[in-house]
Amino acid sequence: MLESVRSLTAGPWIYAMVALSVLLDVFLPVLPSGVLVITAATAVAAGSGAATGNVPHQVPDIVFLILSAATASVLGDLVAYRLAWRGGERLDRAIARSRRLTTAQERLGVALARGGGALVVLARFAPAGRSVVSLCAGAAHRRARDFLPWSALAGLSWAVYSVALGYFGAQWLGATWLATGVSLVALFAAGAGATYLMRREPETSEAS
Repeated sequence: MLESVRSLTAGPWIYAMVALSVLLDVFLPVLPSGVLVITAATAVAAGSGAATGNVPHQVPDIVFLILSAATASVLGDLVAYRLAWRGGERLDRAIARSRRLTTAQERLGVALARGGGALVVLARFAPAGRSVVSLCAGAAHRRARDFLPWSALAGLSWAVYSVALGYFGAQWLGATWLATGVSLVALFAAGAGATYLMRREPETSEAS
């Protein structure tokens, strides 16, 4: 499969596949968009000579891969945000029935009101966190100018981190499934860390 992905990096299809996967996983968090981004970055690194320590000849491929993932991430957030904005009473009732969504909505509102969106960035790395934050921001009618800049920063940070894992994993371990596996472990570790920080923040605030 890695060879198949590597062959796709020679054309534009890989960028379309990555963009579509990242765009849709705001609605279907089970989609392995991070897996695809890392695998594509590993394949690009192999094709560029990074796996053997040479100066890459296909740096634009890495840049385009980052831009594809980051742009799709922001667009997905925006679509979810707008749909939730127009969701009406049904969505409000659904959020009210979920303690997790209600808490997330309250914390997001406080974070954006204070001009800080670190929660949005953390949520991008946490499993399903992106979906929760985007939907809650729209349902609460938070201003787009307060939410979208942080969404853009979150998408870019996640894209750079994911592509870097695949790229440098191939450089250090070779373009193999071992490199991809180690990179995925690092991605999941970041997600676990983000989840921990998001849950720990209220306790810290209360203690202060």
